[in-house]
Amino acid sequence: MPKARTSKSDSEAVPERSEDVIDGEVTPAFLGVSDDEQSPRSLHHAKEFVDLAFRRVTTAAGSIVLGIMLLVGLFLLYQGYNALEVAGGNFFTEVKWDPNSGEFGIAAVLTGTILVALTAIFFAVPLALGTALYISEYAPAQIKRGLVTLVDLMAAVPSVVFGLWGVFFLTPAILPVSEWISTYFGWIPIFAVEGFDPSDPLATPTVFTASTFIAGIVVALMVAPITSSIMREVFSQAPLGEREGALALGATRWGMIRSVVLPFGRGGMIGGTMLGLGRALGETIAVFLIISPVFVIQTRILEKGSNSISALIALRYSEASAFEISALMAAGLALFLMTLVINFAASSIIARSRSGGVSDG
Repeated sequence: MPKARTSKSDSEAVPERSEDVIDGEVTPAFLGVSDDEQSPRSLHHAKEFVDLAFRRVTTAAGSIVLGIMLLVGLFLLYQGYNALEVAGGNFFTEVKWDPNSGEFGIAAVLTGTILVALTAIFFAVPLALGTALYISEYAPAQIKRGLVTLVDLMAAVPSVVFGLWGVFFLTPAILPVSEWISTYFGWIPIFAVEGFDPSDPLATPTVFTASTFIAGIVVALMVAPITSSIMREVFSQAPLGEREGALALGATRWGMIRSVVLPFGRGGMIGGTMLGLGRALGETIAVFLIISPVFVIQTRILEKGSNSISALIALRYSEASAFEISALMAAGLALFLMTLVINFAASSIIARSRSGGVSDG
């Protein structure tokens, strides 16, 4: 039987195959094909004009924001350099505030700023956490949207309204609470009140007015909405598959929240708390209306008298001399840097956490 004749063109069209042994596995390879031709091809996506425009606009917007922040810091540094040069290292350790005599520092107001902010966070975080969990996990669908809008609207209430509410409503109502705390927990240094004797029936409650405690509660109500909004958004991104898996294994609603939602949103809770702390550090009008300014390191939060950097600037700016304005700018620079560090730390925590990534639900 004659053999089938094959043309040269047919043999060239179908290259001979061989087998290469790679890592113990037999892989086919075509003879006559170079390694470059066997390598995967890189795919290039042609970007459309809309994509390029959007990328450039967002990049420009981010650069503008960073540029504005840099300019604000440079402006405060330029304006406050004269005072910083005169005060030197004493600017952070001096308690008095008398720039015209050369004795001034932010030790007292910095302490008050931190104590007011920490008091606010102490009350705001549980309130924000409970609100966020109820809205995201328990609230009926019919009222959830209304609750979200209501919480967001609280952040739009002017500071002066909260301050007036704290002066005329909260202060009279909170004085018995402050007196009770001092009576039973006065052995703790931060709850002690100088000049108050619980056994004296004629003791006046005025020593509890205009305190860090009252200012902290008012600021807590101002901080809670933004903290609650961040936590709510993070909780809503918890993976649906893990939620359903926990419920399918017999977990209760609270068990599912404790084992899935809260661990997933841990980074968001920490970040929201730190963002709220940065907001509380810079609060001005509400604190200015409530506290009685003193220039001593006041660590007793229930006692009358406190101060903060923002309240100091609001109190002294209108009648300050040129050098005192420079000192106030230096104080503002310290507050600016402190809030900037806290906000960047919060953003970093959110980005590194699991809740900062893309949810698989």
